[in-house]
Amino acid sequence: MEPNNQKLDEADVKLLSILQQDAAISLEELSKRTAMSANTAWRRIKRMEEVGIITKRVALINPEALGIGVTVFVAIKTSDHSDAWLEDFAKAVRAIPEVVEFYRMSGETDYLLKLLVASIGDYDRVYKKLIRSAKLNDVSSSFAMETIKFTTAVPLRI
Repeated sequence: MEPNNQKLDEADVKLLSILQQDAAISLEELSKRTAMSANTAWRRIKRMEEVGIITKRVALINPEALGIGVTVFVAIKTSDHSDAWLEDFAKAVRAIPEVVEFYRMSGETDYLLKLLVASIGDYDRVYKKLIRSAKLNDVSSSFAMETIKFTTAVPLRI
């Protein structure tokens, strides 16, 4: 998504800060915490949705509670940098539900993936699917030993 360079004021930042912590908060509670009318808060939120600042509201799930406690970062190098190759590879990667993040990188690594899997054996199953999806020069995996910081909150500034 291209930056839309929307100007945020202090009230917008306050709303976004609260919503990033709890998107299920009632409009009444949001109004109390921001000292603005519920109608004003609602209009500001709708505007930020319309211009693409707020893209969706979701529930965050603890993967460990579902037995999906292994986080794997996969660095991929390829010698094919054509649009057609990327289109095919991206389509294949998007079809793998264990891939929760997917980036095209600068530097020595061409693509970086973040996976959530149940075990190393489960990762091996996904790895085999991944290497069948496209011609890859190098696939390097790193397993997270501990999550020290995790947030979905975007840093906000006026």
